Amino acid sequence: MIKRLNPGKRFAQAVVANGIVTTAGITAADTSGHVKAQTRDILAQIDALLAQAGTSKAKLITTSIWLRDIASFSAMNEVWDAWVDPDNLPVRATVEARLALPELLVEIQVTASL
Repeated sequence: MIKRLNPGKRFAQAVVANGIVTTAGITAADTSGHVKAQTRDILAQIDALLAQAGTSKAKLITTSIWLRDIASFSAMNEVWDAWVDPDNLPVRATVEARLALPELLVEIQVTASL
């Protein structure tokens, strides 16, 4: 069975299938802040999506992070390091990319087990 969480016009925010939950790329709801504020916003959204799916960040498998400016890597990592479960680290890729809107500074996608 496949369960789609919070479907919108073009995509669902997350899909649960075969014991795995995968999120869409999540961006900040409030884009007025700096990269730390946007990262905190995104990680809170990810926590909520994982809880809705019946799992948590302790079961992360993979993470992809896109930064508008790779110079913000350290600032994003400060927030990430305070959030991620150090005993259950996922694999992770972080790259610089042009994001969909100029006010978006970071986008994060995760996959976790149930």
